[in-house]
Amino acid sequence: MSIDRAVLALAGTVILLSLGLSLIHSSNWLWLTVFVGANMLQSAFTGFCPVVMILKALGMRPGPAFS
Repeated sequence: MSIDRAVLALAGTVILLSLGLSLIHSSNWLWLTVFVGANMLQSAFTGFCPVVMILKALGMRPGPAFS
């Protein structure tokens, strides 16, 4: 799995998890969804994503988007 796919999988998982928690526990969990969405948006414009730095340090191979 490349870094690109791992970032997308992680973002999707966190979004679905926070939506589920907002239904079960508290609507304040939607702020996590807002944070992930805002981070994805700024990453699209700047090319900087903190998760990518962590995954590179763990030795994952970069894909075309985060090379």
